[in-house]
Amino acid sequence: MLAHNKLMKSLLTVFSLSCFLLPLSAAVAHGGNEPLAKVVLDRNAEQRTRDIDRHPVQTLSFFHVEPGMKVAEALPGGGWYSRILAPYLGKNGALHGINYNDDMWALFGFFSEDRIKEMVANTTKFPEKVAEFTDNNIASSGFTFASAPKSAFGTLDRVLFIRALHNLNRFEDKTGTMSQALQVAHQLLKEDGLVGVVQHRAPESSPDDWADGSSGYLKQSHVIQAFEDAGFELMMTSEVNANKKDKPTTSDIVWRLKPTYHGVGEDSEKKAAIDAIGESDRMTLLFKKKGAKVRH
Repeated sequence: MLAHNKLMKSLLTVFSLSCFLLPLSAAVAHGGNEPLAKVVLDRNAEQRTRDIDRHPVQTLSFFHVEPGMKVAEALPGGGWYSRILAPYLGKNGALHGINYNDDMWALFGFFSEDRIKEMVANTTKFPEKVAEFTDNNIASSGFTFASAPKSAFGTLDRVLFIRALHNLNRFEDKTGTMSQALQVAHQLLKEDGLVGVVQHRAPESSPDDWADGSSGYLKQSHVIQAFEDAGFELMMTSEVNANKKDKPTTSDIVWRLKPTYHGVGEDSEKKAAIDAIGESDRMTLLFKKKGAKVRH
């Protein structure tokens, strides 16, 4: 308790209460996970800007991610979550980045050849990115769903799909990208390993052809079914990343919302309306292998 009070006092001298109250209160609510809260708060103000919408402490606590675990993050991108996971997992843990298959980038239809080469190269450069986030020498590697090393099969504690499923599902009919990704996740996990999912959520009443991921949204029922088909079963759901203000229609894409503001331009009224919504409504799901006995 004394250490907690000292942390609170020191933070108050630098930041406003609103910058950290939510993460710390969430840490207490999830068993007093102050180590995770500290990592989240140790980032600079710019990096913490989206915490109020992304709820990293609550989300990773819900996924039961703990120091020393071996974790794979699907489509780590710029490293928003990697920046938290790398120092939190610690020197005894491992953090692997799983990227799209190399031939998937061309399917989007708008990336230049140079940009595709850059993104393909980023896969194997993932350990360099992790090294920028921590000096704890955590084990790290980068691979695609197609190139996941068999030596890693059955070794991971967690696989995280955080806003990473929509494009995999988008190209499922063409190349089986979603099915492959979930199969690889199943192979990578230990018998008692878990999969954590955060995904933009489409209304269940939406037409299937709109909620196929091309607009960024997927139906929660569809995601659950896809995981069940891949040999998983749903353990728990959480509404920690829900946003009832986000009510997309078939004319909307998720990238209309902040921080992308697609189609907003210089229209200040439209931007204000988008800001009033916040980020997307998101499902938060936790899966285990079918029949597995899991301790957490």
